Amino acid sequence: MKRRVYVFDTTLRDGEQAPGFSMRVSEKLRVAAQLEALGVDVIEAGFPIASAGEQEAVRRIAQQCQNASVAGLCRAKKEDIDAAWDALKYAKRPRFHIFLATSDIHLEYKLRMTREEAIHAAVSAVRYAKSFGAEVEFSPEDATRSEEGYLIRVLEAVIDAGADVVNIADTVGYAIPSEFARLIRLLRSEVRNAERARFSVHCHNDLGLAVANTLAGIEAGADQIECTINGIGERAGNAALEEVVMALKVRESVFSVETGIRTELIYPTSLLVQEITGVHVQPNKAVVGANAFAHEAGIHQHGVLAHAATYEIMTPESIGLTSNRIVLGKHSGRHAVRKALLDMGVRVDKEGLDFVYERMVALADEKKQVTQRDLLRIVDQLKREKSHTDAYQSVSETAEAGS
Repeated sequence: MKRRVYVFDTTLRDGEQAPGFSMRVSEKLRVAAQLEALGVDVIEAGFPIASAGEQEAVRRIAQQCQNASVAGLCRAKKEDIDAAWDALKYAKRPRFHIFLATSDIHLEYKLRMTREEAIHAAVSAVRYAKSFGAEVEFSPEDATRSEEGYLIRVLEAVIDAGADVVNIADTVGYAIPSEFARLIRLLRSEVRNAERARFSVHCHNDLGLAVANTLAGIEAGADQIECTINGIGERAGNAALEEVVMALKVRESVFSVETGIRTELIYPTSLLVQEITGVHVQPNKAVVGANAFAHEAGIHQHGVLAHAATYEIMTPESIGLTSNRIVLGKHSGRHAVRKALLDMGVRVDKEGLDFVYERMVALADEKKQVTQRDLLRIVDQLKREKSHTDAYQSVSETAEAGS
């Protein structure tokens, strides 16, 4: 039986904190509705104490969501928890997400706290939040740069105080997969009361390892993953939901876990976030980039046209696309040109195909990518060439001839 991994989406909190990604309340509501349709288990709606608008957004998302839990971020402070509860109390499944740094560098330079003061603050905050009857998640910020013995003490203390979820945060994207997996295994085995809490992982992408670290965390036994649509977030971003979820699906035999994500809604959700933020993903972005299911090289085109699985490890339909895309350029082959012509209702013989192909390649050297309109112009040239008159017939003409 597959193990269930829960998906905590922080697009509306950590994602929105990235420069240039701010959203209005109405826009947050649209994204939240789409995330719930997508099947995420928890929507982190915002940081309620940050502003009146932020608190309103969390409140309205809490009122709107019918299935997903709604979380609000809080520092380990009573005023943050009170502000969060004013918004979260409308949710069917409210969750406080309390964070406090545990690395020495954060304690010394940012918080100016001792280790003991930090433990006391964390425990007090978790106990207070738990008194409202909601779920409580605690994140030791910068966990991957924290001393492991101290991290274990913190986790034991907050679980004893009532934390339902403990989230191991690679806040600055410092970890590599092997050491992150080792840390998760260590904590699950050494934290005295580990069985009383769900273990979550929250990975940043500063070294381009957020998705790899998240997958390593799952292999090591994490019960929840924290991610964002399109991988947006502070600095280099967060683990991309679409990449983690599709890795789990495509390599199901390796991970043997399942999520509640409706993968066919991944692409529409990605487009919605791009539309609202005005920031588009790079063409070579995994899963949802414009080139993720596009093929220009002739060898690849031939393979995909013969059988899509030769060069596609997942189907376009599995993420909500209608089909892959054959791109005509200087690297394309004759198979792709013939397919493009047939798609436009044009059938040519071998001599005509050679004519079209040679001119397409010459044109591609000048303009990089050849469009359908360009191809039709070349076909018109073919029709005007007397020596190629018999080499060209429209599909309808061919059908009438009984071929």
